[in-house]
Amino acid sequence: MSVQLSSQSNNKHHLTVIAALLSMIGPFSIDTYLPSFPAIEASFNISRTMLSQSMSVYLFAFAISTLLWGPISDRIGRRLVILGSLLLYISASIGCAFANGLDEFLLFRTLQGFAASGGFIASRAMIRDANNAVSAHRAMSQVIFLFSVAPAIAPVLGAWLEHHFSWRSVFWFLSAFGILLYVMTSFIKETLAIEQQQSLHPKSVSKTYLKILLHRQFIGLVLSISCGFSGLFLYIAGAPSVIYHFLKLTSNDFAQLFVPIVLSLMIGAFTSGQLSHRWTKPRLITTGLMIMTVGVLLNTLQVFLLDENIFNTVGPLIVYVFGLSLIIPAITIMGLDYFPSNRGAAASMQGFFQMMFSACVAGIAVPLLQVSQQHFVFGQIVFVFFALLFWFLTKNKTK
Repeated sequence: MSVQLSSQSNNKHHLTVIAALLSMIGPFSIDTYLPSFPAIEASFNISRTMLSQSMSVYLFAFAISTLLWGPISDRIGRRLVILGSLLLYISASIGCAFANGLDEFLLFRTLQGFAASGGFIASRAMIRDANNAVSAHRAMSQVIFLFSVAPAIAPVLGAWLEHHFSWRSVFWFLSAFGILLYVMTSFIKETLAIEQQQSLHPKSVSKTYLKILLHRQFIGLVLSISCGFSGLFLYIAGAPSVIYHFLKLTSNDFAQLFVPIVLSLMIGAFTSGQLSHRWTKPRLITTGLMIMTVGVLLNTLQVFLLDENIFNTVGPLIVYVFGLSLIIPAITIMGLDYFPSNRGAAASMQGFFQMMFSACVAGIAVPLLQVSQQHFVFGQIVFVFFALLFWFLTKNKTK
């Protein structure tokens, strides 16, 4: 019996690591090529605004494709979805490396986004499949803790690759990372029980999504976390403007922005996991949102009262990210638990909203707000206000 329990524990640990690595595809695909923006612009003879669309199309494709991968994973299993989407991701990354113009580049970035969401969605469902509610919260916290390494090293690695080779080497790295994940995933076992398999008939899928969309508590949670994450993603997607224009720094300075933020994300995720056995999820979420609000207030004060430099910019973001990382695992698991028989579809809807918000931030908010840091702070204030609003409206209906 003890040997069996040990084996199950090892399998869950291996699954957590795989889920974390699959989650890294997102930040690697977004952050690794940010330092290469000037080089890509010069290579394609395009403007910063035009190149920014390469992030928007990636995020829009990611968001829309989540609605496909979830029901598919509820039907054929999580493992096959991960393996199939990784093959497409590898091919798209190679296509980006060979692109000779913006049109080709945008096409393959779109395919990258379409493929990257497969592992992201299926791995979330796998975590919940293999754990009970409490251990799933802790496992999701561990996933975020491990995944947090990616945003820290991605821009640093991207700057190094671009400096020593070229911007195209960034996408060769992404294809190699995809191959590594494919090999690792091939060793994991399926977590979807046969009796849990769902129909892929369009009528059945539409009925499931309608049921999810009409669930007020679920939608409230999704909107709250999407707005909260957008307050951070504004600075991630707008990192080239923050580093190059606001702070007058170079590509070697991306680490000064990303590393402290990621360390805060890791500490917050670890704290969330530790508190999962002692605090209720609503208490964790409320506390996290209050901390995020403090971060926004500090950001507002520094941008109007202090000098514009990297330390004053990063300080409030550290506070904000700590609060955000407290609530991500709690909201994710809380949302999935509303639909135990349709976790893939529920994870898809979570991913769809979050990525659509991120796509709008990259394609609309950043171009509008990149005039100054004051504009960025204003955008963050708006996002946090709505994150708080959606949560407290939801909390009153949550048992």
